[in-house]
Amino acid sequence: MTPFSDPWPLLFAIVAAAAFFVVIPVMRHAFRRYKEPQVLTCPETGRRAMVIVDAKKAAYSAAIGEPHLRATDCSLWPERKDCEQTCLKHP
Repeated sequence: MTPFSDPWPLLFAIVAAAAFFVVIPVMRHAFRRYKEPQVLTCPETGRRAMVIVDAKKAAYSAAIGEPHLRATDCSLWPERKDCEQTCLKHP
């Protein structure tokens, strides 16, 4: 049996290295960026608002592409609770 007759250990090592050196740092960066409240301008009212973003969802989605941003709280809520959250498109 040659050392390369079973490709699974090598494949596992490549996937593990990719996760360690690429995916995890991307997720960590997204989480750190969105874990603090963001001060944004509401495009619907033109007023400044303190917005809290779901940092975990942003981090998980950043692993496969652009982070999906969703507000979990906003200083303009509850009267604007059902807004489209377009302020998060370009924070």
